[in-house]
Amino acid sequence: MPAIACIFLFCTCKPKILIIHSIHPQIGIMGDPVTIKGEGFGNEKAESYVTIAGAVPTGSSYIEWNDTEITFRPPAFGESGLIYVFVNGIKSNGVLFANQAYVPELADDIDNWQAPKIISITPQGGSPGTLVKITGTGFGTSRGNSEVYFSWNSQVPMPASEHSFLHEYASVSDLEFGYEMWSDKEIHVRVPDGAVSGNIEVRNTKGASPPLFFEITGKPGIKTLKEKNIYTISYMVNVKTREAQIPNNLFLWVPQPVISPSQRNLLFLSGNIPPFIEDYRGTRLYKFNDIPSNSELTVNLSMKIDVYSVETEINPQSIRQAASPIREIYTQSTDLLPSGDSRIRNRASTIIGRERNQYLNAQKIYEWLINEDFIWEQNAGDDIFAMMETKKADPYLAALLYCAMLRSSGIPAFPVAGVLIDRNRQAINHWWVEFWVDGFGWVPVDPAMGAGAIPAFTGLREDRAKYYFGNIDCNRIAFSRTVTLLSKMDPRGRVITHNRSYALQNLWEEVAGGIENYSSLWGGITITGIYSQ
Repeated sequence: MPAIACIFLFCTCKPKILIIHSIHPQIGIMGDPVTIKGEGFGNEKAESYVTIAGAVPTGSSYIEWNDTEITFRPPAFGESGLIYVFVNGIKSNGVLFANQAYVPELADDIDNWQAPKIISITPQGGSPGTLVKITGTGFGTSRGNSEVYFSWNSQVPMPASEHSFLHEYASVSDLEFGYEMWSDKEIHVRVPDGAVSGNIEVRNTKGASPPLFFEITGKPGIKTLKEKNIYTISYMVNVKTREAQIPNNLFLWVPQPVISPSQRNLLFLSGNIPPFIEDYRGTRLYKFNDIPSNSELTVNLSMKIDVYSVETEINPQSIRQAASPIREIYTQSTDLLPSGDSRIRNRASTIIGRERNQYLNAQKIYEWLINEDFIWEQNAGDDIFAMMETKKADPYLAALLYCAMLRSSGIPAFPVAGVLIDRNRQAINHWWVEFWVDGFGWVPVDPAMGAGAIPAFTGLREDRAKYYFGNIDCNRIAFSRTVTLLSKMDPRGRVITHNRSYALQNLWEEVAGGIENYSSLWGGITITGIYSQ
C-alpha cells in the first residue's frame, strides 16, 4: 500500500505541459476579445499573464482564465505579433495574432504591380511537408534567387531593435525538395521544417510581397527553439606549391556553416581573398590561376552564426506517413550509408521486431546503439561493418550506422557534420543525425552524446541518454546536413577529399594543369567569441 501511494504522489506531481493549441480570431481588431485554447494555464490567473508582440495587457483586460481557455482584450495600441502565455516563469509556444488594420488589401491595379504580390494560398493551412499553391503576380518566370518565406519563431527574445516579424522567417528548403513549380503567377512549394503559423512572403529582386496568413495545423508534436549561442569563428587554408608549370588552376571548396531553422543569420566578418563563387552548394569556392613554383597562398575567413538548441515533443500515434521526395531520396542506400546491405537490414529488423511506428522504431534503434556494449574511441575503424563486428565505435561511425539503419527501416535520415564547442572555446569535429517525421519535420539525434562517449569537457548532461533522442544542444555548429555532392570544375582535374572532417562533402581540393607537387593545410575551426542569449 505505501508503494502505491508513492507512485500516485509521483504521478500527480509531474509538471503539466504548457501549450497553446489555437487562438480565435487569428485576425482581429485590437481591443476586441481574443480566446486562447490550450493546456496547463492553471485554474486561475494569479501571477500568470499573456503577452502579444511583447506587450503585456493590463489586469482588467482578462475576461476569463481557466486551465484550458483564456479570453482577454489585446491592448488597443497593440501590434500584430506572437501571443505567449507565461505560467510560473514557464513560457508557452507562440501563436501569431494579426491586427486587422494592417492586413493588406488587394489593389485594383494588380496588372501594374511591379513587386511580387500574393493573391491566394491553397490550402490556407498545413503541416511541414504539405504542398502549397501560391497564386499572384510578379513572381518572375523562373525562380533564380527568389525565395518563399514562412513565419519562424523561437523562445529566445529578440533585441528591441530587431523586434520585427520580417526578421522571423523560415525559407522554403531545397534540402526538403521544397520547390516544385515556379512561374510568374503561380508557385508550388512545400511547407518547410521550422515554419509556424504566420505570414508567407515571396521575395525577389523587385522586393517582398505583402504578406498573407498561413496556419500550421495537424502537426503530431511541438518543436521548440530555446537557448541561443552566437558564435564568431575563424579558420584558414594554407597551400604551398613546390613544382608547377603554367597554365594551372587550383580550386578550394571551403565549407561554411549551414543555414537551417535552428542555425541562422550567417554573417561573414572578414576574408583576405574574395571567393570565386560566394555560395556554391554550401561552400565558398576559391579559384587560383597560374600559381608559380615555390609559392604560398592562404585563405583566412571570419564569420558569425546564431545557433539554437532544439527540443521536440511528439505523439507517435498522431504521425501519418506520407509519400514525398524526402522519403524517396533520404531512404536510398549509398556507399557511405549502405542501408540496402543485408547485414544492416537484418540487424535493424531484429531490433525493431514487430513495431510499425517509424518514430518508435527510430527510438528503438537509438536505444540499442547507446546501450550495446560498444567500446567508444576517437577513431574506431574504417566503416560501420567493422564497428558492428569489433564493437569498437566512435561518433562518426555511430552516426553513419544509425542513419543507415533508419534508412533500411524506411525512415528518411541523413548525417550531420560539424564541431562541438566546450567552455574553453575548443572545437572538436563531431557527427550526429536528423530523421524526418511526416507532418512534423526533422528530429535531431546524437548517438555518441547519448552514450556519453564524448570527453567530459563538452559538458555532458545527466539525462543525456533521454535528451539526445529528439533534442540537441546549441554547443555545436553544423557545417553540412547530408553529404554535399560537388562537381569538378575541370574534367581533367585531380581531386582530394577529406574524410572524417567537420563537413561531409565529396570535394575539397582540385588541381588542373601543371601543378605537380603541392601541400595543403586546413586549419581547425577556431572559436573567437561566444555570446549566450
